[in-house]
Amino acid sequence: MNTTIRRSSIDLYTDEAVLAPYGPYRELRDLGPAVWLEAHEVWAVARYDDVYAALHDHETFASGTGVGLSEDLNKVMAGSTIASDPPYHDHIRSVVGRPLTPRALRKHREDVQRRADELVDRLVALGEFDGVTDFAQAFPLGLVPDLLGWPEEGREHFLAWAAAGFNALGPMNERATAGFADLQGMLGYLNEMSVPGRLCPGSWGAQLVDAAGDGTITREILPTLLGDYLTPSLDTTIATLSSALWLLGTHPEAFDALRADPGLIPNAFNEVIRVESPVRGFSRLLTEDHEIGGVKLPEGSRALLLYASANRDERRWANPEVFDVRRADAAGHVGFGHGVHGCVGQGLARLEGHSLLGALVRKVRRIEVGDAVWRPHNTIHGIAKLPAVFHAA
Repeated sequence: MNTTIRRSSIDLYTDEAVLAPYGPYRELRDLGPAVWLEAHEVWAVARYDDVYAALHDHETFASGTGVGLSEDLNKVMAGSTIASDPPYHDHIRSVVGRPLTPRALRKHREDVQRRADELVDRLVALGEFDGVTDFAQAFPLGLVPDLLGWPEEGREHFLAWAAAGFNALGPMNERATAGFADLQGMLGYLNEMSVPGRLCPGSWGAQLVDAAGDGTITREILPTLLGDYLTPSLDTTIATLSSALWLLGTHPEAFDALRADPGLIPNAFNEVIRVESPVRGFSRLLTEDHEIGGVKLPEGSRALLLYASANRDERRWANPEVFDVRRADAAGHVGFGHGVHGCVGQGLARLEGHSLLGALVRKVRRIEVGDAVWRPHNTIHGIAKLPAVFHAA
């Protein structure tokens, strides 16, 4: 066994590393299979095979104590689907995931496609627009709160709450602490929405409230599980949709390929997630001593599984920095996680993404984009502003 510990002074949470992460990721991959990050006292696991293996070993790489870097903030996550281990995790995931199965989502396809068509038509007529606020944010904000049954009141805070929730998964830096007031507001709202009758009858959120009423889940955990619907359903999807628009606008040959063969849309959506992964990564707690490529990670330490780095690992992907909608193995990405903690809402994200891309290839001849302004965020890799124009087909 190679007992040499690879150490690095790289801080993945500086403004520079957040906005331009791929150089630091490559440096960590080249340093070794597991690298001790001195800035945050955590192991960085940056290579694809090692990230994939860890995601499929939930007994050793546990999530039950939280998946962030701050132990204080991890306690706030206790009991959520992302911060739990089997068998409890399996139970609550089965409840939260009932409306998110492929069969359950099938009945929403027509409505989602109609909404996508209407949005693209509106933006074609508008001329220049912002690809983030008017496209990537507008679509899920118009769809998901209705599915979840949220009242109109409070929706104006959803984006700030989602940003604060994901920022809290990084270290206790300025980005995380700046969102504390938003987190308090979100917790108050979720407690209020846990009262029977507050959410639209028959909605996904109301079904959770009913599950608490019949004892399927406890009333104590209900606000946390409602939060599992609210936060992840927005930020990650918004980041993916804005990246898709930017990539197709800066790679017109890729958009032409989709127009010529719409059957490529599911693969193209996977390739967007691979090349511009919306989630940088989550941490896990080691439940026992464990070796990764000859490096011993001791029990009780944390490993930061870098999904975005794994998705650009030269050891796994040919020409990993190239956006290729025909890439044969694009579906192998870990952008949605993998294993028992694979994103429970990925089916909805795919439905939204496929519907919007389908509307684009039918209604738009060319996507014109300006310079992207990337968003400084601890966990979410996405664009903050993107000037765009849809030229009608």
